[in-house]
Amino acid sequence: MKVNKIVLAYSGGLDTSVIIKWLKEKYDAEIIAFAADLGQGQELDPVREKAFATGASEVYIEDLREEFVRDFVFPMLRGNAFYEGSYLLGTSIARPLIAKEQIRIAKQCGADGVSHGATGKGNDQVRFELAYIDLNPDIKIIAPWREWDLTSRSVLMDYAKDHNIPIPVSKDNPYSMDRNLFHISYEGGILEDPWIEPVENMFMLSVSPESAPDRATTIEVEYEEGNPVAIDGERMSPANLLVQLNEYGGANGIGRIDIVENRFVGMKSRGVYETPGGTILHAAHRAVESITMDREIMFLRDSLIPQYAKMIYNGFWFSPERVLLQKMIDESQKTITGTVRIKLYKGNCTVMGRKAKKSLYDQNVVTFEEGEGYCQNDADGFIRLNALRLKMYSKTFSSGIDKK
Repeated sequence: MKVNKIVLAYSGGLDTSVIIKWLKEKYDAEIIAFAADLGQGQELDPVREKAFATGASEVYIEDLREEFVRDFVFPMLRGNAFYEGSYLLGTSIARPLIAKEQIRIAKQCGADGVSHGATGKGNDQVRFELAYIDLNPDIKIIAPWREWDLTSRSVLMDYAKDHNIPIPVSKDNPYSMDRNLFHISYEGGILEDPWIEPVENMFMLSVSPESAPDRATTIEVEYEEGNPVAIDGERMSPANLLVQLNEYGGANGIGRIDIVENRFVGMKSRGVYETPGGTILHAAHRAVESITMDREIMFLRDSLIPQYAKMIYNGFWFSPERVLLQKMIDESQKTITGTVRIKLYKGNCTVMGRKAKKSLYDQNVVTFEEGEGYCQNDADGFIRLNALRLKMYSKTFSSGIDKK
């Protein structure tokens, strides 16, 4: 494949540090390095210098933090998305935005190719490339891990050493980490054995629950139409709000999970994740919904969560089916306005109260004391009508009381 100019999704990590050098040798093309600032918490100036030093002709560093949280994280949270019961999709949700900006830069610079550092075993190759194709079907895609003979990260480390390329990992610290404002993930190294417990000094966003304060932290999160807008009455931008919740959650040991998940490509993979702010928001959002969302709407939306999460995990963010489903989810969120009080204590995130000006919860109806709006005698006919089919079935097919 002949390609003249390539935009590389560049992080400055092991893989992409090597890829710039490899792409220049393999394709004799101009390499443009693009680094997305999604809240990695790292100083990005060294990334620029490093990219130039290893062969990039241009370097773009784009601050995408507000767009990331507003247009990707918050829509996902409105859908209460989690994959296989626990993973809040922190890596998955970042890839479509990186790909979107990569394609924009390619168009701006007249590049005819894009590249990424995802391995041939992982999900990210699918997420990046499905997005590339959706956004520009004619773009040329180069996936070095599926082409080169550098067959392992250990070999990559040796290649980097031989070519004087500085890298942020070593054979003694081989974790593959992905960090953004929503989470940080850890894979590789000792984590490849699902029986071995992660070492405590690996974690970057949170203290262990055992080391968290002995006194609980209580906060209030305010929502408007499904989106968090304020903490303890102080309105904040989406990115700043998530930063604040990460600090609260991390200080109290909130949001750590250790799972074995099913990758889209077919294998099982062990990953350790920290999502402190996201864990708080997931609990808070559910709490506001509990008093402001109609029961049948909630049942219908909840039945679609596994499919919605699977679309995000597998890389179909820009697909017509995800866009269609998002419209339905967002319609369901128009009533989700209220405030939640949450207690954070040693890894636990507990809802302690919820309120809304327009609430479907009516204390006068539900009270065990005298109230209005409900006649208990109405339950008699309600029960008899719902029992009719059971009665007919039992008379026709059942004999005795043995219901195994």
